[in-house]
Amino acid sequence: MTLIIPIFVLAMTNTFQTDHTETRRSDFKETLHGREMADPYRWLEDANSDETKAWVQAQNKVTFDYLANLPDRKAIAKRFEELYNFEKFGTPSYIAGKYFWNYNSGLQNQDVIYWAKKISGEKKVLIDPNTLSNNGTVALSGMSISDDGKRLAYAVSRGGSDWKEWYVRDIETSKDLEDHIEWSKFSDASWDHQGNGFYYSRYDAPKVGTALQEQNFYQKLYYHRVGDHQANDKLIYERKNQKEWGIGGTVTEDGRFLVLPIWKGTNRENQIFYKDFNDKSGKVVELIAGFDAQYTFLGNFGHIFYFQTDKNAPLGKVISIDVREPMNRKEVIPQSKQALEGVSMTGGRLFANYLKDAYTQIKVYDLSGHFERDVKMPGIGTGGGFDGRRDDRFTFYSYASFDTPTTIYRYDIDSGKSEKIFQPKVKFDPSKFETKQVFYKSADGTRIPMFISHKKGLKLDGTNPTLLYGYGGFSSAMTPFFSPSRLLWMEAGGVSAVACIRGGSEYGKAWHDGGKLFKKMNCFQDFISAGEYLIEKKYTSKPRLAIQGGSNGGLLVGACMNLRPDLFAVCLPEVGVMDMLRFHKFTIGWAWTSDYGSPDKKKDFEYLLKYSPLHNLKLGTKYPATLIITGDHDDRVVPAHSFKYAAQLQYCQSGDAPVMIRIETQAGHGAGKPTTKIIEEIADKWAFALHNLAYKLPSGFGR
Repeated sequence: MTLIIPIFVLAMTNTFQTDHTETRRSDFKETLHGREMADPYRWLEDANSDETKAWVQAQNKVTFDYLANLPDRKAIAKRFEELYNFEKFGTPSYIAGKYFWNYNSGLQNQDVIYWAKKISGEKKVLIDPNTLSNNGTVALSGMSISDDGKRLAYAVSRGGSDWKEWYVRDIETSKDLEDHIEWSKFSDASWDHQGNGFYYSRYDAPKVGTALQEQNFYQKLYYHRVGDHQANDKLIYERKNQKEWGIGGTVTEDGRFLVLPIWKGTNRENQIFYKDFNDKSGKVVELIAGFDAQYTFLGNFGHIFYFQTDKNAPLGKVISIDVREPMNRKEVIPQSKQALEGVSMTGGRLFANYLKDAYTQIKVYDLSGHFERDVKMPGIGTGGGFDGRRDDRFTFYSYASFDTPTTIYRYDIDSGKSEKIFQPKVKFDPSKFETKQVFYKSADGTRIPMFISHKKGLKLDGTNPTLLYGYGGFSSAMTPFFSPSRLLWMEAGGVSAVACIRGGSEYGKAWHDGGKLFKKMNCFQDFISAGEYLIEKKYTSKPRLAIQGGSNGGLLVGACMNLRPDLFAVCLPEVGVMDMLRFHKFTIGWAWTSDYGSPDKKKDFEYLLKYSPLHNLKLGTKYPATLIITGDHDDRVVPAHSFKYAAQLQYCQSGDAPVMIRIETQAGHGAGKPTTKIIEEIADKWAFALHNLAYKLPSGFGR
């Protein structure tokens, strides 16, 4: 059948009205666990079919025509470009007498990587990703510098894909060698101690007709010697009987060991194997087996390995293991009252990054676990870095908050003194804004933290356009971050709120476990309660409340809209997981069963069906204005999720609010997106949201 979507957009005096016929609905049905399930838009899963391509083109025509005619879009785009146009610095690394860091002058599509022998001396371009393609669709997606500071292994991804291709560059000459590695994904590169080659993970090159899902099984660890063809790379480790295992490889700083983290999907729990290069047998030893807890390798001193773990410590701790006596495990830093988010081992110290109600606290310990000092952060924000080698006397760290762009500090390890070395200048006045942290109760009485940012002197009269953001999954914490797009929202008179709902790591393993599997509904209730709190406290009202989230956060938005379509005026689900009955059948989707459960299991299926955004849309319901966003090359959360969801939502919508899908071409899950596309997308989202919140920009906006 030929797909025809005759949609037209009428410009009205104060609003825009959309009218469209339904996307073709097939009569496809299948029986799952004894239930007959209709899937009328199954055909949209084939992104390469002519019918799907025509559907994408038709939907985009309507969406982009609508967005282009929104009255405030041009002003939003202009002001966002001004706010986004500031210098951006990355945290430097110091390797073999050279400093390496990334830098963006303001509106460059991608950061440029520089190096210098002095941090304030003459800098040289190591790699400029902006020169890799004419349209900015080739992105730098990984890099590793050899211990001698002479060679760079770097990876690029094309069109937003998760697949990486590795190359090797001579640092002094900035010339690429002939090396080229394909079919790598979810992998870093780790150089051997001599700088002759590196370890990396990849999958087999797919055969013609191989399903996308099958391309993401049986990851293997290889060693690539510089100058060799990839076909000659040495296979280091594989498990033919464990198709879901991911296998990484990290060479220890002393060059003595190869540490192999073994992961399975998105489970926190992992295994640790290792290979001793002095052992002529070449065997791989299973040091920590069984997937009983999370173990993150921090470094070693000889045979003593250090790990961050949540084994018998849901908030996290640091242990050491003598690999000659694997059961000889010592507690180095015991569990604290705060969640241990990360640890780095630098300069003979352990830098422990704790979360106190979702913001950073850094504590410094010696290698025996003796507390030395706190690193004073500039405020309630997010700090990170503190990387380096065991003999370094200084390190670098970053700090950012909702009103402070990422600022870089140099830290003297012996004295404990910090020195600010890079501070961006953004075209806004931070003194005009404020951020507060509040706590509210979810439906079951759980205390949830939330950050609320806005202009100082904001009137709490219920009229403020409010943007509520959340994620709630995969142990990912929502800590303070700097966002020019949210600054713009606040400049316009809006409120920006970030809810730290369950499913993240804000309070350790228990917080994550409280929002996954058969407790996933807690995430949605936490988020809904955040919206109710904002209304109760007069920050906003239902006609002025918008919600936003991406990936797992897109699922969050879709599920909450279904549960409470009356509570929100605008919904912005981005690259969301919307079909909870088939997510595991696409690319790497099978890995998410650790958080969601498996639709192939009846009990899991029944629970997933209760909240699946696609399957809980109801015909004849008045849904909020919705702008669904995806990329046509997203090979993590495939666009079929958003395609099918958009078609069903348009079919079910009985109200006047627009339901649209914005499909970015030559784009993936979000990483590596060119600056030009970022500016366009933000202008579209905020213009759509403010217009459908019936809010006009104040006079003099942006000045």
